[in-house]
Amino acid sequence: MSSWIYTHRRAAVARPALYLGALGVLATGVVHIQQYYGNNYSTVPTIGTLFFINFVSALVLTAGLIAPLGQVAGRHADAIRGEFAVGGIGFAVLSLVALFVSEKRGLFGFVEHGYRTAIQLAIIAEAGATVFLLIFLVANGLGIREIRAGSG
Repeated sequence: MSSWIYTHRRAAVARPALYLGALGVLATGVVHIQQYYGNNYSTVPTIGTLFFINFVSALVLTAGLIAPLGQVAGRHADAIRGEFAVGGIGFAVLSLVALFVSEKRGLFGFVEHGYRTAIQLAIIAEAGATVFLLIFLVANGLGIREIRAGSG
């Protein structure tokens, strides 16, 4: 298979996976800010602050995932986007782990009960973000090829 076809097939997988992963990260943050304001999590010590930080982190990661980095970072854009993808995966997995810990043992004195709609949406968003960003990383090759090609 020619290099051109191989590259375009990878891009055809990587780009949608990137945008779906970014959407999952953003959705995670939106669920957390909705709970912060709509369910009064803002009044829960430590957890309220963490929900707000989760939302801000989701905005930063989403912006980094979808920003036109090529204009700023040149040949390093794919590698930087790969780092944002790794950050997005860590964000989603840690959010999911925190939820499960809060359900089983409690987290900072807070215990979550049941799988109401907001929790179901958060689980779907976090799992989706993780899967799609992993697909993006595999399909994109972390951008390392482009850096090596430019330095050789």
